[in-house]
Amino acid sequence: MTATSRRQRLRALLASDQCYFPGSVFDAISARIAQEIGFETGMYAGSVASLAVLGAPDIILLTLSEFAEQARRIGRASDLPVIADADHGYGNALNVMRSVEELEHAGLAALTIEDTLLPRPFDQKAVTAVSLREGIGKMKAAVAARSDPSLCVIARTGALLMGGLSDALERFRAYQDTGVDGVFLTGVTSMSEIDAFAAVARLPILLGGTPAGLLNRKELASRGVRIALQGHQPFMAAVAAVRKTMLAQRNGTELPELVAKPDLDRLSGEPVWSARVRAFLTDTD
Repeated sequence: MTATSRRQRLRALLASDQCYFPGSVFDAISARIAQEIGFETGMYAGSVASLAVLGAPDIILLTLSEFAEQARRIGRASDLPVIADADHGYGNALNVMRSVEELEHAGLAALTIEDTLLPRPFDQKAVTAVSLREGIGKMKAAVAARSDPSLCVIARTGALLMGGLSDALERFRAYQDTGVDGVFLTGVTSMSEIDAFAAVARLPILLGGTPAGLLNRKELASRGVRIALQGHQPFMAAVAAVRKTMLAQRNGTELPELVAKPDLDRLSGEPVWSARVRAFLTDTD
């Protein structure tokens, strides 16, 4: 499946009347697992990418090239349409354009650009947003930078936590006029807040960091929410499993449950590679 076809599949999800929970993916195998299970789309988060690639916390230490290369590996491994958290676009509006170019080339179906002031400036005690004017400029730059019109560019704002509902609504309205394909909200804590955004929404709504009690597909769908993240527990579970297994090996105790070889063979594409060995590495004369 081509990158464009994956992007078109994601656009169909955003244009539907349903709400989808994406699978949290961070490498090739996790993307294949999400696809096999039946997730309609995947989410590749900056926080998880920093942990998976650098073993570092989510404080904007990961570079664009590192993030894009991992996205490229994920895209090669499955047909899952993946949405990427491109953070602040790795700089100003011009850096945003470069980020869009790189991540589009990596094969992603969509990317989000947020209006948070990152990385945190010297002596700044709390996370803040860039000005609304700069935020609008970054979203317009992101839209202008894509060469494949099927790539989804999503504006993202955490203003609800940083400036309150009034500021978040102002940004939400403004970003809808920049040419983006949806608006991603973080920090929502109640259905009444979602209702406030739904009342002025002209584009699909995406949610991140939403309390589990609000993750009701039917209720969210009726409010125009098309994508709602459940969290990045798969990566945390993977870390826990690796630690338990290494501890068991170190201590000589019973190993925890491991993936069965037939399952690993299927996820790694072993049958396909075996067929290629027979076709191209075997003397048939």
